[in-house]
Amino acid sequence: MKIGIDARLYNETGVGRYIRNLIYHLSVIDKDNSYLVFLGKNNIDNFKLPGTNWKKKLLDVPWHTFSEQIAVPRVLLAEKLDLMHFPYFNIPVFYPGKFIVTIHDLIIDHFGTGKASTLPFPFYNIRKLGYHLILKKGLSKAARVIAVSVATKNEIIDHYHLSQEKIEVIYEAVDKGVAKNKGIAKPLDGDYFLYVGNAYPHKNLEILLNAFEMLESQEKYENLKLVFAGRTDYFYGKLKEMVSEKRYRDKVIFWGEASDGELCGLYRHTVALVHPSLMEGFGFTPLEATLSGCPVLVSDIEIFREILGNLPCYFDPSSSSDLSDKMKKVYDEGKIEIDRSILSKYSWEETARQTLKVYESI
Repeated sequence: MKIGIDARLYNETGVGRYIRNLIYHLSVIDKDNSYLVFLGKNNIDNFKLPGTNWKKKLLDVPWHTFSEQIAVPRVLLAEKLDLMHFPYFNIPVFYPGKFIVTIHDLIIDHFGTGKASTLPFPFYNIRKLGYHLILKKGLSKAARVIAVSVATKNEIIDHYHLSQEKIEVIYEAVDKGVAKNKGIAKPLDGDYFLYVGNAYPHKNLEILLNAFEMLESQEKYENLKLVFAGRTDYFYGKLKEMVSEKRYRDKVIFWGEASDGELCGLYRHTVALVHPSLMEGFGFTPLEATLSGCPVLVSDIEIFREILGNLPCYFDPSSSSDLSDKMKKVYDEGKIEIDRSILSKYSWEETARQTLKVYESI
């Protein structure tokens, strides 16, 4: 069987992590099928073929564009693929061949990022409608849909009315590289809480700032710091503007994007990771922190209950005071017991194995 994988997002965070791990572990377990990896010009030269049954091809078409809908099907048809895997929701709906698609979340259906768009807001809304229509059409045409959690599967059924039988839940996993990294020495003087990730609206970071303000205003906690680690973008810029007007601004540190060594050091020396998100598709960061031995405080939402079970301390993501109380508790009680057994549920090798079963069933 000749299988294509759209890997244009190979170097990105999030979906890129999924693509990188899926390709590597498929190459380990599958020596029978042949694979063709489609890459953009920014990553094709650096991509090393993982096996003799793997080839690569340039697909220099930007995602989320009209040209993607026209040019990509033409390139794929020329390759006479038995199956194509789109690991993201940018599905070229005019492609007539068999394909599967992985849906990581439906956050775009709930939260807008229009303020960060270069398009005027009405045009952004038109574009967002286009995403929705393409996704709806693509999901209906897909031979199978992979959801990365039961919560995501339920969202797909609710939003796009697909049958349960068409959707396979295949969990993602956590990269062990960060935990294995020796990490930098203690990155900061004093005690600090940590947030890792982007600053998109659904991340709910204003609640975290309000909770931190409640905490550090008390004399016992006045030397605490709050660290944000994530790639600088429009939304982090807005967050920095908000913090610059606060009394506690000198206690908030914007680390920027952290390397594996830096991230490992930040995890190992923090009081706790705080993740106040209103919605997620899976939950990489809390798992990654747990693997590093870091206590975690996460919002009490469906996906975290599914992925993390009773592992972390949950808080109401709509309540700054509840979060502040939980931060105070974990600080006062010291390092909480970490049950890493939950991590045995998640393995990139198992992700690849189950994905291969989907390929072969089609």
